[in-house]
Amino acid sequence: KILRKRMFRILKNIIFLSLFLGLTLEAKEKELTNKQMLEFESLELFKKAGIKVEKAYDIGSLYLLSIVVQGNKDEIFLTKDKNYLISGAVINTTTGMQIKAPVNLAILKDKEAFTYGNGKDEYILFTDPECSYCKKFESFLPQIKDKVKIKVFFFPLDFHENAKDLSIYIMSKKTRDEKINAMFEFNIGDNLSKVKNAKYSKNELEKLEKKLEEHINLGISLNVQGTPALFDKDGNSIVWVNLLEKYGIEFK
Repeated sequence: KILRKRMFRILKNIIFLSLFLGLTLEAKEKELTNKQMLEFESLELFKKAGIKVEKAYDIGSLYLLSIVVQGNKDEIFLTKDKNYLISGAVINTTTGMQIKAPVNLAILKDKEAFTYGNGKDEYILFTDPECSYCKKFESFLPQIKDKVKIKVFFFPLDFHENAKDLSIYIMSKKTRDEKINAMFEFNIGDNLSKVKNAKYSKNELEKLEKKLEEHINLGISLNVQGTPALFDKDGNSIVWVNLLEKYGIEFK
């Protein structure tokens, strides 16, 4: 009997989540007011668990809440009738993307390595110079440079042996054009003796390493976990393939 009840609860949860994952969520979320956030905090579960709502968004079919509980930050979803709370990933069935609250890009102001492109559509890119997906995405950038303005940050992944050296090499260049050329200079598998033998003064190297460490910490603050990581000007995460499609480039 206990097993039957447990299986029923599991089945009910699967059906419930399936219903909501089958809904098409709106891509453009609407931020809610402080008054509305206080209404969420007045719910019995929120009061008992001591859940504080930092940000809240109406994403069409659900509310997306950025919360703090017992000192830990998290994201949860609340049904419009406020009867059900969903903890876990919710996927937009149109874009295939996980629904997340926009990140706060204010911490990135004037800290990019350089800006690529002279278009009107602004984006943030965290890239790893030894990441094959980054290199693939970047290979398309010349086709959209008149449409986009991408602020570039470096986020070398630990398992890429040469990523930090490549990042420092690119950032060491004096002008924006030189940095852009350096970013495109090497492909995966190239001989990197030029990078490994690059000479820097002690002071210059310390500054470059400090700048790179700052980029990594900024990425961690924005919950960047892989590369390329793209955000639009409002802090929404973007899939790079979808970005290319937006400008008429089909990735195969």
